[in-house]
Amino acid sequence: MFGNNSNNEGERRPRPRFHRESEPVSARPRFRREDGESRPRPYGDRPFNGERSFNGERPNRPNRPFGGKPKRNNNLYSPHKQQVYKEQHEDPTKPVRLNKFLANAGICSRREADDFIQAGVITVNGVTVDNLGVKVLPTDDIRFHDQPVRRERKVYILLNKPKNTVTTTDDPQERHTVIDIVRNACPERIYPVGRLDRNTTGVLLLTNDGDLAAKLTHPKFHKKKIYAVTLDKELEEIDEAVLRNGVILDDERIVPDALEFPKADRKHIGLEIHSGQNRVVRRMFEKVGYKVVNLDRVSFAGLTKKNVGRGKWRFLTPKEVAFLQMGQF
Repeated sequence: MFGNNSNNEGERRPRPRFHRESEPVSARPRFRREDGESRPRPYGDRPFNGERSFNGERPNRPNRPFGGKPKRNNNLYSPHKQQVYKEQHEDPTKPVRLNKFLANAGICSRREADDFIQAGVITVNGVTVDNLGVKVLPTDDIRFHDQPVRRERKVYILLNKPKNTVTTTDDPQERHTVIDIVRNACPERIYPVGRLDRNTTGVLLLTNDGDLAAKLTHPKFHKKKIYAVTLDKELEEIDEAVLRNGVILDDERIVPDALEFPKADRKHIGLEIHSGQNRVVRRMFEKVGYKVVNLDRVSFAGLTKKNVGRGKWRFLTPKEVAFLQMGQF
């Protein structure tokens, strides 16, 4: 039958070979032209590498070396990497408080907006407003010092805060602030979400999204924060038990969500906590007789400082912003 390689005795018929096994490879016939010369190579004297044109010349491709792959732009903080986020759908018939509207527009904080309202520099539809509880519509004509107030695009920046930097928008003592690091990041007025001590390093979020900032700073949302703690001496087991059971700070029992030892010694501790008290980590260890010599926040509300060097920053991705807005932290 056609395609059957077996003979009548059931033995397999040997497959044909194109050359004898005793024949050396160099003796195999080569394809040659009629004039006896080898066929010309279309890519020049060098073998084809995927980048050379048929005439043997190097193609004119910027930012791509000969015979290599396109170079990646490793500048994570260049302007073209900035993310433009879509505004959430607003109901034009839903009134909002005037101080909230001004804060979301990037004019000032809500507390500062109350001062501006009481000072009589805010007008709504041509009428000066001095009532703190007044509500406005997104379609109203709202002016600040006779200048129209427009909503800004939302900006979200993750900063790997260095030491000797104050977490504030303006420091009366003229110390170096986190705003000085990201001053040229965007034209919008952004502010830090929460606080880190001057000598505490790590993840810090800056934004002009007042609603998200209020959500991330309110204790009822239980956002998780992970710290890398270095103590002045090794933590005794009896003191570890006290910390795991919780310590009282400002009439509140603070219980860590997790306490681990990532290294061989007991001076380096990984601590997970969701409390928002001021200097809570340092005060917890001071309560049991230890001093924190180095404190680094490695995670905040699910955000990490991966690929962000100390003193550097980056814009959040739309996926990260969506997770924060949905409360996935």
